[in-house]
Amino acid sequence: MNTVRILRNRLSAVLVMAAILGVMPARAHAASKEIIQLQTQVQQLLDMVQRLQSTMDTRFAVLQNLAQQTADQAVQMGAAVNTLQQKLNAENEEINGKLDTNSGQVQSLNDSVDELKTRIAKLEKSLQSMQNQLQNVQNPPLPASAPSAMPGTGEGTPGAGGTPEAGATPSTSQNPPLAQTFQSAMSDYNAGKYKLAAGEFQDVVRYYPLDNLAGTAQFYIGEIAYREQNYDDAIKAYNAVLEGFSGNSKAPAAQLHKGLALIHMNRREAGIQELRSLIRRYPQTPEAAQARSKLNGMGVRINPR
Repeated sequence: MNTVRILRNRLSAVLVMAAILGVMPARAHAASKEIIQLQTQVQQLLDMVQRLQSTMDTRFAVLQNLAQQTADQAVQMGAAVNTLQQKLNAENEEINGKLDTNSGQVQSLNDSVDELKTRIAKLEKSLQSMQNQLQNVQNPPLPASAPSAMPGTGEGTPGAGGTPEAGATPSTSQNPPLAQTFQSAMSDYNAGKYKLAAGEFQDVVRYYPLDNLAGTAQFYIGEIAYREQNYDDAIKAYNAVLEGFSGNSKAPAAQLHKGLALIHMNRREAGIQELRSLIRRYPQTPEAAQARSKLNGMGVRINPR
């Protein structure tokens, strides 16, 4: 820019000199030669200015091209960032889907474990029955012929002593077998026969209320109500599991589904508190992981301030 300014100043000075010389009267031939030299210098200066202008235009075009390239690269980088963000979102969705699948597999595994426990209980019952039979063979009961020899009191004695023993066996045999009833209920539940399965699970709870399988049966009673969108009955069944069978393997799932049922009933705050309680109570369980995912999806903090 300084060079251009200097050239312009010189050009102005030459033009002023030429104007003065043009006004002055014509001198000798030497003066004409000086005028010609001045005109030549003026022309050279004009050429230099033109070349300088051309150079400046070229450099400006180069800068403009670089600016355009930079803008294009910025657009490409923006598109690349958007593509990367979409890929990250897709990967997150895939991870969430895998987590849901794994949770379902864990649930199936828990069901299989419960079924295995049922079979073990059945085997233990069969073993106990065999031991009782073996004990009866080794220690047979005493014959009851002696009291019946007396005609008067003999008839009354079997009625008083033998009848309660005969009546005690039917009272226990009236109860449905625990293992068989629970296994039949699970089969009907897996087959979608919810009404029949609910009755069988209720029999387990009714006749064996202190057995651990009663807690599992209570959970599936809640599951049937939950699947039928009868959330009130489902919550009652889940509460029975949490209050009476807190050590049962289905207790975390019962609390998780209780929280979800409350959310389905538009009882959002109660459902959130239930999911937070599940995370604190069973932090390392798959159900706790599902509760965290649900709270994150709802935009809720897992640990309130």
